[in-house]
Amino acid sequence: MEKVSQIEGRAYPFGAKNVDTDVIIPAHWLKTISRDGLGRGAFETIRAKDGNVFDDPRFAGAPILIAGDNFGCGSSREHAAWALLDLGIAAVIAPSFSDIFSGNAFKNGILTVALPQEQIDRLLEVAATDEIAIDLEHQTVTTPFQDRFTFEIDPFRKHCLLNGLDEIGLTLERDDAIARHEKEREGTLPWMTAGTEIAA
Repeated sequence: MEKVSQIEGRAYPFGAKNVDTDVIIPAHWLKTISRDGLGRGAFETIRAKDGNVFDDPRFAGAPILIAGDNFGCGSSREHAAWALLDLGIAAVIAPSFSDIFSGNAFKNGILTVALPQEQIDRLLEVAATDEIAIDLEHQTVTTPFQDRFTFEIDPFRKHCLLNGLDEIGLTLERDDAIARHEKEREGTLPWMTAGTEIAA
């Protein structure tokens, strides 16, 4: 997983409320066994309409999405996070998120930032013309116009995102302790490892 510290650039000024995972990535895209290419299906029903924000060249490649309340509600499909990543989105800012979506986003290295609606409204206004910056270390969202909004984040999630640690990475952080435990177990519980050696 890539480390997340500073995310800066244009932001999609989306703002829609109650966007469920079927809107983020429609069900017919779930047949794939690969994460690659899911960005093409991201927000497909919205992108079918002329003048949508996701196909506006001003926001092409934007790393931030600004959305409305209850973003990511609906089914628990992890494909929603994969689609956002494939679209190039590294952070979503909204007043609130579905718990399951927030968990899936975190496990895939996407930062979710919850801010009050009035701050979201201000960011939507700024995003129409200017860049936005997110600083995870200091837990702030800033604009070129001296706006500075602070957000809360679970300390464990912050640690994982800053250090690029997924579940495998977290396990490897404890590699020395695991090796010590295995060695101690061989001495105190030899029957646990007897016959488990793989022949060369």
